[in-house]
Amino acid sequence: MRRPGRKHRWLQLTCAVVLLCVAGPIARANSLVVGQPAPPITLTTLDGQHIASGDLRGKVVIVTFWATWCEPCREELPLLSRYARQHAAQGLVVLGFSLDSPDELAQVRTVASSLSFPVGLLGDPHVPGYGRIWRLPVSFVIDRAGTLVDDGWKDSQPEWTSGRLQQIVAPLLDRRE
Repeated sequence: MRRPGRKHRWLQLTCAVVLLCVAGPIARANSLVVGQPAPPITLTTLDGQHIASGDLRGKVVIVTFWATWCEPCREELPLLSRYARQHAAQGLVVLGFSLDSPDELAQVRTVASSLSFPVGLLGDPHVPGYGRIWRLPVSFVIDRAGTLVDDGWKDSQPEWTSGRLQQIVAPLLDRRE
């Protein structure tokens, strides 16, 4: 039996690297585990501030991904904004990551001006620890200790409703750690 030549090994290695690059973000998203530390994420707001999830310990954090062209997002954002405003004193923080391109910055700013939480452009749909953002809207909830308590990828009904906010977020706001 003939051993693979150098060219064949190089081709195998190249294919393996390509597969890791493509599947890597998906695999990391699959590694999200409710009850384990949430992957760190930093929002760069439209005015250039940086808000790191790790700096929000002691707060309940909703990380939400949306876009101006997403109809369910446009329905969800006002509800999420009202809820964030009503519960800010209880330690709720919402970080809004827009998947819009820089060319759509004017539309993002228009939407953001009506929201009570900070917004920034995501820039790259591959988010370390969360995977490739492919479904919108999608959100993740982090408790006061930095633990992932709701994985938006696994939610059968991913959009926020008043009832869902009451069920998932309200108990975290009542709990002081």
